[in-house]
Amino acid sequence: MVSQSYIPLPWDNSELVTGDVVAEIQKLKESDRPDLWVWGSWNLIQTLLKNNLIDRMYLWIFPVTIGSGKKLFGEGTQPERFTQLEAEILSKGIIFAAYELVSTLELR
Repeated sequence: MVSQSYIPLPWDNSELVTGDVVAEIQKLKESDRPDLWVWGSWNLIQTLLKNNLIDRMYLWIFPVTIGSGKKLFGEGTQPERFTQLEAEILSKGIIFAAYELVSTLELR
C-alpha cells in the first residue's frame, strides 16, 4: 500500500510504501513477488507512468461526460508504446481493455 504516512495494513503479506515511492516500487518490481496492482489512485498512476513503472494496464472505460475530470495520461507522462491484449464492450456499454508495454527489444 502506498501512503504519505504510516497506516496499519489490512491485508496479510502487504508492505507499506512511503517516502521515495519510485525507488520503493522499483525494488518491489525487481523482487520475486506477485504482481503489483493499483486501484483508482490517479496520483500514484501518474507517478508510475512518468517513471516507466507500468508493464500492463487494465482499463474500465465508462462512456460518461461529466465536467473536465482528470486525464489518465496527465501532463509530464512520458510517451510509451502499449499493445492491446484484449478488449470487450460489456452489456451496459462499459469498455474493458488490457494493454501491455512494448519493450524496446520488441521495437527493434
